Amino acid sequence: MNNQEKDLINNTSGPPVVTGAQASSAEPVSSFVWELAKILMLALVIVIPLRFLVFQPFIVSGSSMDPNFHHGDYLVIDEISYRFGNPARGDVVVVRSPQDDSVFFIKRVIGLPKEKVVFTNNKVKIYRSDAAGGETLSEDYLPPGTRTAAFNQPTVKLGPDEYFLLGDNREASSDSRVWGPLPRREIVGRAFVRMFPITRFSLIDSPVYALPN
Repeated sequence: MNNQEKDLINNTSGPPVVTGAQASSAEPVSSFVWELAKILMLALVIVIPLRFLVFQPFIVSGSSMDPNFHHGDYLVIDEISYRFGNPARGDVVVVRSPQDDSVFFIKRVIGLPKEKVVFTNNKVKIYRSDAAGGETLSEDYLPPGTRTAAFNQPTVKLGPDEYFLLGDNREASSDSRVWGPLPRREIVGRAFVRMFPITRFSLIDSPVYALPN
């Protein structure tokens, strides 16, 4: 027996050798299953925490934010930004109802903590805590002729952790004019992107006011 024959016999004493024809049918199946398992594990580790801790979907119900947000709009809410910073004037936010924590509203931030909000001539005037004079808020996102009347009182003084919210459809919105200033803890997150309808897909930016935050 020559050396070449001896090596070949020794190989047969180990694990069985899979021929090329067998490998082409068995290995891709197991590889596919393993890759699928890795994708599912990745979804569990990343996607699910993102869904519950960072982003959350909401569907607009009603017309209180017309014409900028319509009934049925599908929005994604950013829930993490306000853990590192505070809501800004003009942000569109989802909040818990002061009357029922299971109910959510979508409104726009108008007044910030320690400010005074005054309704005059169907406009909103803001008195900042560190400024003597007030400034009328320019709201270009509202349709011309929008009337922003006070429902309860013409002047509201905000506490150190309170925000004043209004709907864009001022004549058909239940907001801080009805249920008063909202504590910071009731703000769930900021509207980040409109997903549907697909024809109105867009990132949601906050307006830039002449009046600083």
